[in-house]
Amino acid sequence: MDDRYGTDVLATDWRNAGRKPIPEVEAVRDLVVEEAATGFCGAITRLEAQTVELEDYFGKKRVFPLSAGFLIDGSPVRLVVPKAGRQGRTRTASGSFAVGDAPARVARASRIFVEGRHDAELVERVWGDDLRVEGVVVEYLEGVDDLDAIVKEFAPGPGRRIGVLVDHLVPGSKESRIAEKVARGPFGTHVLVVGHPYIDIWQAVKPARVGLAAWPSIPRSIEWKHGICEALGLPHASQADIARAWKLILSRVSTYSDLEPELLGRVEQLIDFVTEPAA
Repeated sequence: MDDRYGTDVLATDWRNAGRKPIPEVEAVRDLVVEEAATGFCGAITRLEAQTVELEDYFGKKRVFPLSAGFLIDGSPVRLVVPKAGRQGRTRTASGSFAVGDAPARVARASRIFVEGRHDAELVERVWGDDLRVEGVVVEYLEGVDDLDAIVKEFAPGPGRRIGVLVDHLVPGSKESRIAEKVARGPFGTHVLVVGHPYIDIWQAVKPARVGLAAWPSIPRSIEWKHGICEALGLPHASQADIARAWKLILSRVSTYSDLEPELLGRVEQLIDFVTEPAA
């Protein structure tokens, strides 16, 4: 005999029928989340068995219970304690296979130079594990105007190479002229200057990671980082404000997938160059 009314709806999980399951996300340090009930948004700075501490852009910290009440990019997630002792080979933030508990290698004579502190911090965040295994030190130049003099002072040679990452390395730019001069110089064989097309390393972070569809075009009359901070709704009256804005942007970077490919390839190229065995 057919049951015209079907099965007993109370015998099933009728309350959750049609709902999408909330994905679980490991509560790792520096992951930026929003607590849905209060709207408090910040990076994870500390994790306990049942609670998580968040720090917002202004340095304010709040503790919340681990639960499903968090958002990432507007989508609900359930924060969970990271699993310990994962099986199989793990990868570094750059996508390379991790080398277990290998100690940092003694620093090579070769070096990678980047334009400024923010560039160095971004390279460290994504490639730091790889660089320590390879024994590569990253230093910053505070601009490229004196690059030719710095190269001459360093006196690179076989087994003592220099790799340089330059912002806004596009045809006809000041940076491209400096790079060409270094390449034609007496140490050009042992120096590799590469760059990305962005005005500043900030733009190498995918704009979606900071809630933008695209990085805005800033008029020449406005200092670029000030204009970016204004577009993001962040204070920018002082250098301390700029530093906090960068801290926020950097906190949105966890792996290579958060960066534009125009930067990824150039950094990998530099690491290969300075770690190549001397002929």
